Amino acid sequence: MQQIWLSLLSALSLRLVLPGGAEEGLEFPNFDGKDRVLDISERNYKKALKRYDLLCLFYHEPMPANKGLQKRFQMTELVLELTAQVLENKDIAFGMVDSQKDAKVAKKLGLEEVGSLYVFKDDRVIEFDGELSADTLVEFLLDVLEDPVEIINSAMELRAFERMEEDIRLIGYFKGEDSYYKAFQEASERFQPYIKFFATFDKSVAKHLSLKMNAVNFYEPFMEEPAVLPGRPLSEMDIVEFVTQHRRATLRKLRAENMFETWEDDMDGIHIVAFAEEEDPDGYEFLEILKDVARDNTNNPELSIVWIDPDDFPLLTTYWEKTFKLDLFRPQIGVVNVTDADSVWLDMSDDEDLPTAEELEDWIEDVLSGRVNTEDDDEFADDHDNDHLVPEDEEEGDQDPDEEDDE
Repeated sequence: MQQIWLSLLSALSLRLVLPGGAEEGLEFPNFDGKDRVLDISERNYKKALKRYDLLCLFYHEPMPANKGLQKRFQMTELVLELTAQVLENKDIAFGMVDSQKDAKVAKKLGLEEVGSLYVFKDDRVIEFDGELSADTLVEFLLDVLEDPVEIINSAMELRAFERMEEDIRLIGYFKGEDSYYKAFQEASERFQPYIKFFATFDKSVAKHLSLKMNAVNFYEPFMEEPAVLPGRPLSEMDIVEFVTQHRRATLRKLRAENMFETWEDDMDGIHIVAFAEEEDPDGYEFLEILKDVARDNTNNPELSIVWIDPDDFPLLTTYWEKTFKLDLFRPQIGVVNVTDADSVWLDMSDDEDLPTAEELEDWIEDVLSGRVNTEDDDEFADDHDNDHLVPEDEEEGDQDPDEEDDE
């Protein structure tokens, strides 16, 4: 299904390229025609790595012969050109690496997945796993430019931290920057910018968060209470191992900047997917029910629900409605096979009432046990088709089940 999304998004990715005519100061940028994306080769890649704070390399197949694929390739290149134009004063360079012509460079740089964008910062390589649109990419790269740990020193910053319920975030309390904070900072670099790291050196902030010296709290999205990382003081690997083990949240929101990473992190080939518009009254109510279910089941490692707000993906909404045969103006929850997008959805046809948290938990238990799965409707369809293929004189006779499945 990722390939389907990529095909759609490649044609819809130039969000910042809008018609002119806006009021002065509100006009969206249009590509100015200047080439800024580098053609990376063995001759210039080392110089580019040293020259810029960030080097973004798109690893691609050679220019295809098919005109439709050529257009998609050109659209991708245009996204990079526009992003480079917008970030021209940020010491960020963009380049293209051909998987055949520049195979040696790709091997030296560790580029493996064709069609991916790799960001080089200092000694780190960050793979961009989001929607390849100019606005998403700009926001992502600005986050990468920031320090991987944000320091909280005031009550106002603390309130902002506590409102970030949709994010995985960690916060540690340390004596100062020359303390065990260094291990925390080094761990944060492994996950930037996908997971937010915060630290405080302020005693009152730590007291409000019930943080002891050199302790780290881990906040799972939509959970009211944090988990405390075991042990004090913590090494870099202690933190990395804990975050790696717990980064798949019980309820997580699909976001443009990491949508493919989220989709690839399935549970044995399936996702439990919930569609709900947060700004819609029914959607908001359904989301609150989902949060209750997630909080009640936060210790179940087999449960992960992907929440999609259709308002965040207006260009994909019609595709999802057609693919899943849904009305996304209403909340929906179902189980989706990640390989073929086959799905089964909870019947919520009652216009008066949404399912309760208990009813949702019962349905989720059926999904996790296999009693509800995406193959059920296939078997029904196969049986229905076979009914039409059986001759009338055999319909009432005994049949070999193995013969029914043979084609």
